[in-house]
Amino acid sequence: MTDFTPANPVLTPIRDHAEELAKAEAGVAALAAKRNNRWYPKYHIASNGGWINDPNGLCFYKGRWHVFYQLHPYGTQWGPMHWGHVSSTDMVNWKREPIMFAPSLEQEKDGVFSGSAVIDDNGDLKFYYTGHRWANGHDNTGGDWQVQMLATPDNDELTSATKQGMIIDCPTDKVDHHYRDPKVWKTGDKWYMTFGVSSAEKRGQMWLFSSDDMVRWTYERVLFEHPDPDVFMLECPDFFPIHDKDGNEKWVIGFSAMGAKKHGFMNRNVNNAGYMIGTWEPGGEFKPETEFRLWDCGHNYYAPQSFNVADGSEDGRQIVYGWLSPFVEPIPMQEDGWCGQLTLPREITLGKDGDVVTAPVREIEALREDTFDHGEITLDMDGEKVISDDAEAVEIEMTIDLAHSTAERAGLKIHATQDGSCTYVAYDDQLGRVVVDRQAMKYGDRGYRTAPLSEAELAADTLDLRVFVDRGSVEVYVNGGHQVLSFYSYAAEGPRAIKLEAESGSLKVASLKLHHLKSIGLE
Repeated sequence: MTDFTPANPVLTPIRDHAEELAKAEAGVAALAAKRNNRWYPKYHIASNGGWINDPNGLCFYKGRWHVFYQLHPYGTQWGPMHWGHVSSTDMVNWKREPIMFAPSLEQEKDGVFSGSAVIDDNGDLKFYYTGHRWANGHDNTGGDWQVQMLATPDNDELTSATKQGMIIDCPTDKVDHHYRDPKVWKTGDKWYMTFGVSSAEKRGQMWLFSSDDMVRWTYERVLFEHPDPDVFMLECPDFFPIHDKDGNEKWVIGFSAMGAKKHGFMNRNVNNAGYMIGTWEPGGEFKPETEFRLWDCGHNYYAPQSFNVADGSEDGRQIVYGWLSPFVEPIPMQEDGWCGQLTLPREITLGKDGDVVTAPVREIEALREDTFDHGEITLDMDGEKVISDDAEAVEIEMTIDLAHSTAERAGLKIHATQDGSCTYVAYDDQLGRVVVDRQAMKYGDRGYRTAPLSEAELAADTLDLRVFVDRGSVEVYVNGGHQVLSFYSYAAEGPRAIKLEAESGSLKVASLKLHHLKSIGLE
């Protein structure tokens, strides 16, 4: 299959890109002018108006961190995709940049879909993304027509780019519409690309291409096919090497599995983002050594994308952003002029047990404005203690003494308002899991999610929780990031307290610190 990789990029302009970008900027500004900030994040990345989803084009380039994201600038629901953009010198203080891409070519006339950025051998950046068209020309009833595209920045600040055109067409006889989200990397002397595909047999796959010049690409093989026949598409794929504790190279394959059926605690979301760990040799197929595992066990996590930053270590830092995905209605922030945000940046490492660990990057600690040390806390049977009367943007570090606690369930009631609304983050001793329970939340979807603990963690005497509370979201890192739960929590009206609580037993907390966090500058 090589006839769908043209010798040169195919460029077919149908609109003036500068005009489309100006319209998009005006659309975002109009929505931002009437934005309600009740749940708008203080220290998470979001557009100042409009709908956002997948993180795109993540990179550290010429001394700046760059985060792009899928953006619909004309409304708070999903629509024709553009690329929004923010940048930072320190991953703490961010500024808005001009919108990077708007649909302007025939191959992307219905959306500039997700993609990645990569720095070439000359130190120059290239963007790879998916051009999207509706097959019938106007809506999704006839399926998608998707191709892979190339663009190059116009300056070192990445404030604008020039589209080079289509580099990989879609073989429609071998694909069932879905064909998107390119990820590019170099191994040895060759560049590789993979992206998600729904095969003609409707099996979720990732295809592998190679290139010597990053422009002309050759199809090699199916890199990976999901073993579950219900999984029809692997969205937003990721693929990168990492070393275990013995120095052996492993490869992590990540994807958002569309079609996976829920069972027990697994796959509870509409679609579920996860990974497998295994091995890969250039030109070969990925060979998994683990089962499919979730990147994040929360209600709202999807489409993660990682990128590597050299830091002097063997692997460098592998940093990942995810999208806090509001798939399930009602979605109350859509009434507020904006919708969607990204997670905190997390560093991916392998733990001593050989599994992935994702913890907030070290730069996040610079957000702390002040710290209140509550020290050791003991709650008697069904006890309660207010940790904060009104917490808008805080981080909590807490260690639960499991050996000296008898409560069946104990933890933090977050966004607790006078009407009884709250979200509950707790350790459930009967389940042996960390639980997020949203049954008392006044707005939005409810339900609960859980994160498993390993046998070693359950046998330990302590449980460490690091909880990030923003105006409308919460991220819970369990035991240093061995598990994470991310979710929206739409606080009701009035002061937003945080309460420590024990149910049907006592609770001993060995230590608890609360840090107030400053804004990242995007409000």
